[in-house]
Amino acid sequence: MDNPFALMYGRSFVKSTIRREGTMLRKDIKIRSSGGGEFGCYLVTPDAGGKVPAIVLASAVHGVDKDIRAIADEFAAHGYIAAAPDLFWRSIPGPLARDDDRTKERSQPRLEKIKAGEADMADTLSELRGQPQFNGRAAAMGFCYGGPYAILGPGRLGYDAGISCHGTQMLDYIRELESVTQPVCIIWGDQDHQAPAPVLESYRAVPARMKNVEVHIFPGVLHGYMMRENPKAFSHETREFSMGRALAILDGLRGEGERQALRKAS
Repeated sequence: MDNPFALMYGRSFVKSTIRREGTMLRKDIKIRSSGGGEFGCYLVTPDAGGKVPAIVLASAVHGVDKDIRAIADEFAAHGYIAAAPDLFWRSIPGPLARDDDRTKERSQPRLEKIKAGEADMADTLSELRGQPQFNGRAAAMGFCYGGPYAILGPGRLGYDAGISCHGTQMLDYIRELESVTQPVCIIWGDQDHQAPAPVLESYRAVPARMKNVEVHIFPGVLHGYMMRENPKAFSHETREFSMGRALAILDGLRGEGERQALRKAS
């Protein structure tokens, strides 16, 4: 049964419900926004000794739904901290069903909404700094609507890496990559209706001039391939590849001492 309580992390007052299952601790918390107000965030911490990196998930327009929570849980099961903030709290908060037209309303105008969400991604990272397990290094992982944060996270917001899965509006942010030196991984299917050929071709050319950027495009894969709740698009193989790349990037954010401790424990 959930137990409501409140925690004080640094300067942020966090309201939380807590639930421990298996080898991880799940919390639904409230984070105070640096611009005023507060927003929800799903936070999962692993049952692991020592300090570990974190990953912050920037959701699709459906919000922090069953799919996003499952991905967060999977990262925690691998020994990492995972957080998924509600990027839509300013308008229509919470998860929405796939056939709910309010997803369009709350995600437009797109560039304006993405800009507003930068503060939420930064505030979530600040909140993680209050977690005793956090080693101070984090990746931003975006899906669909959240894809641009894979670039904006390391480029502007203090993240150490970025991963984008079936990201949208990405051509608007390709120039942002020029100033990014941290690892960035971008993954699409070539049948993604939100990433037409000009977008794919523009990004395909990036790794040749930027060794920190990797781009993977899978034949026959549709938009939304990461989401099990979207059976028409879900691709098990591509999801497994994407999770594998994200886990490898997170492993690279461990300190050498943390890697040695992990090897000894295993």
